Amino acid sequence: MNDNEFDEVGPIDYLVVEFPADRPPDGSALPMLRDLVDNGIIRVLDLVFVRKNTDGSLAGIAIDDLGLEGGVDVTLFAEASSGLVNRSDVEEAGAILEPGCSGAILVYENLWAAPFATALRRGGAQLVASGRIPLQGIMAALDSLDADS
Repeated sequence: MNDNEFDEVGPIDYLVVEFPADRPPDGSALPMLRDLVDNGIIRVLDLVFVRKNTDGSLAGIAIDDLGLEGGVDVTLFAEASSGLVNRSDVEEAGAILEPGCSGAILVYENLWAAPFATALRRGGAQLVASGRIPLQGIMAALDSLDADS
């Protein structure tokens, strides 16, 4: 990617999702992810599946080997490999997974925010902080407010 192409890129985020040991990924969320891509909201850069064995070792899982139900077309996701996720990223994500669980690492570009981000960069601005509040944190804060009133 040259500098001019980089000027047009939206913010890039990642997330790690853990699937319970007794319920491996079934593919039910992939159609929603596909809709986000098809509607130009995000671009999937990397999607990596990993399993943390009960002894703590990690094993990569090809999306084709997940045995997803419902005839999910995984072509888009099987080809999502920008190279941004490396072995140390997989190990770091695997460290937070519970033994016996599998997980997915998703790296995506926020296409919806690209024009906004581009305008800010062209104006000399730069992102200096970013974050995300997990739903559990929001629920805990709301519960705390209810308890105080």
